[in-house]
Amino acid sequence: MSRNSIDSLLLETRRFAPPPEFAANAIADADLYERAAQDRVQFWADTARELLHWHDPFTQTLDWSNPPFAKWFADGTLNVAYNCLDRHVLAGHGDRVAFHWEGENGDTRTLTYAELTAEVKKAANLLAALGIHQGDRVAIYLPMIPEAVISMLAVARLGAVHSVVFGGFSSESLRSRIDDAQAKLVITADGGWRKGKVFPLKDAVDGALANGTSTIEHVLVVKRGNNDVEWTEGRDLWWHDEIVTMDAEHTAHAFEAENPLFILYTSGTTGKPKGILHTSGGYLTQVAFTHKNVFDLHPETDIFWCTADVGWVTGHSYVVYGPLANGATQVIYEGTPDTPHAGRWWELIEKYGVTIFYTAPTAIRSFMKIGRQVPNQFDLSSLRLLGSVGEPINPEAWIWYRDVIGGGHTPIVDTWWQTETGAIMISALPGLTTLKPGSAQVPIPGIKIDILGDDGTRVDPPRGGLLVVSEPWPSMLRGIWGDPDRFRETYWSKFSDLPESSSSGASATAPGQIRYFAGDGAHVDTDGDIWLLGRVDDVMNVSGHRLSTTEIESALVSHPIVAEAAVVGAADEASGQAVVAFVIIKSNQQHAQTADEASALLRDHVVGQIGAIARPKRVFIVAELPKTRSGKIMRRLLQDVAEGREIGDTTTLADSTVMQIISDKLR
Repeated sequence: MSRNSIDSLLLETRRFAPPPEFAANAIADADLYERAAQDRVQFWADTARELLHWHDPFTQTLDWSNPPFAKWFADGTLNVAYNCLDRHVLAGHGDRVAFHWEGENGDTRTLTYAELTAEVKKAANLLAALGIHQGDRVAIYLPMIPEAVISMLAVARLGAVHSVVFGGFSSESLRSRIDDAQAKLVITADGGWRKGKVFPLKDAVDGALANGTSTIEHVLVVKRGNNDVEWTEGRDLWWHDEIVTMDAEHTAHAFEAENPLFILYTSGTTGKPKGILHTSGGYLTQVAFTHKNVFDLHPETDIFWCTADVGWVTGHSYVVYGPLANGATQVIYEGTPDTPHAGRWWELIEKYGVTIFYTAPTAIRSFMKIGRQVPNQFDLSSLRLLGSVGEPINPEAWIWYRDVIGGGHTPIVDTWWQTETGAIMISALPGLTTLKPGSAQVPIPGIKIDILGDDGTRVDPPRGGLLVVSEPWPSMLRGIWGDPDRFRETYWSKFSDLPESSSSGASATAPGQIRYFAGDGAHVDTDGDIWLLGRVDDVMNVSGHRLSTTEIESALVSHPIVAEAAVVGAADEASGQAVVAFVIIKSNQQHAQTADEASALLRDHVVGQIGAIARPKRVFIVAELPKTRSGKIMRRLLQDVAEGREIGDTTTLADSTVMQIISDKLR
């Protein structure tokens, strides 16, 4: 990365100390960092005992004798669903609301902890009646409805393994995940509401099972959309017909802490999707700890809303397991933020008095494009903490989020973590940390992060490099399902002295010599704070200079006419790669200049912000960007267009017509 690029990243000088009242009542205190620094492993042992109920206490905290295969709390036993449900009821909190659910079409449902516990017990009895036992895999392909949470917890209650597949994936994607996990059961719905219409789900399941060779024995179908579905007698069962006959009593048996909890598939750059495996005790410890401390959770008074779908890891960790383990009250919403109107999310915050709100930078930038006049129509004064997740947030979006949504005073926690890490790894603690817009800031207590050069040498601040996790952590992935060699190669080979095979159960590699490479670039400043630069494969090499696409996007969005930007590196004969930008202009600025004038203006703006080496070769003004239903920009498709190729697979896009419009415009 060029010197100019690094300098531009650190030009952000705005700082925000915790509001005094917030700091005075904060859950986290500085003692957390001190305790973790003194004895990291003991810190996690104390945390696990404090936050979770153990049926059989553990005596060994960490077994790292066979890296990279860690075991946390291995001789202890617990039940994940019991920790999320029964113990709160037994403690006298059964009347506390677990979640307020809001359907896109206006349907609502509120479930207390006692009611949710009863529903999960009935669902567990149903799954057991269908032959689901400890270790069996269950695929869940549902919209954001209560049954999605109920299904996940019922599977966990039985010691089985769920594999949640996001409802936007195609039947072929669903098939590959079912086949890889060798699932016995699929739980789906007839359809779900999205953008004012019902989208079919059961049809995709039928397509995934069409070849007749699947391991699936039954398909449980929740009635949500009231749309017509095909039916296979003997295999397909209506959820409502089956659940009504089930007993609301079910004993939660304890399982070993390393009992698999879920497989969640992530797309690889090549080859089949990777089935990321997480287990029970360590995962639940870290999601409960981070949810409590990063979000400053006061369960008696807070209303928490994480906007993620349970089809993604953010939904697993901060809609289901972390909040419910902590006895939190939540909002869960089925639909999109702009249906039936552009202020839908703000309307729900006002309606339910949401106090903690956690969403993605992509959504924030979309709201910026619309303008502050929409959220200004709603009372957002209940909010006391905001969170960001999914990708680095540029400083201007951070400031807009704080000023417009947070009333100019609400702290923001910018969180870095991954499907593979299971839980938040880097974040401010809002009652302690002086916040820097655009910086994820510091590792959470008990997490060891380093920034390394390509040769594995730790970089001295202020410098950039590659982000690694240097010590095992409780919620770490335990492998890639069925493929230990791919696990080693993908995550542990870059900075490792690990022997080619460690299957014997012992390794000569000492702890600390093997490091997890996250795949992200990062910069560490003179305060020791971390600034994420995005995926290393989102770093371009322009005439020998490494340039972060995230950094150039931030420079573009910092211009007052820009609502959102995506940058890709396109093959270029002269420079190896050239910077190509796709930019959405704010609605109130769209007629101020022509597209050519805006393009020239923004190319010069990037030069001023970063340097001439980062000047985009082309800036295309577009109406929309290609995004998945979870809000991630599909830069791969933009690169296809920029390099003149046929557009790749668009099945995961929220609006598959966007790429055709962009392609036609550019052509």
